Amino acid sequence: MTVVAFNFNARFETAIREGWKTQAIRRGRRVRNVRPGEVLQLFVGQRTPDCRRICPDVRCTDVMTIQITFGEDFGIVRIVTDGVPVKDLDAFAVRDGFIDSGDMARFFKETYGPLEVFHGLVIEWAAPRPAEANMAVAA
Repeated sequence: MTVVAFNFNARFETAIREGWKTQAIRRGRRVRNVRPGEVLQLFVGQRTPDCRRICPDVRCTDVMTIQITFGEDFGIVRIVTDGVPVKDLDAFAVRDGFIDSGDMARFFKETYGPLEVFHGLVIEWAAPRPAEANMAVAA
């Protein structure tokens, strides 16, 4: 079984743990990208003494290509996943743990610098089940 670890900015920890951030946008890897069905371990502070696991392991449900186009003011003007334009940029940004597409654009600018177009992957996973739900199932 292949297990892939992902590190996240601390600002996303609660959104992931509570299950409303169920995707991550990453640049593609040169060697091998994660595949649907593989197990994901989600961390904050990887490679530091403060490293912690955000939630129990989750399973990758989908991997899609993504292209994010930025305007002159560096706002997001278009997002395309697997060749299909995203209709609601704010809703997409919320699924990725942002307040709206403006918040997402600011994060990308801080992380990657000014870009015209970002090319990468969207990795989706099944939301982690809360501990109470896991206990109820086990009973």
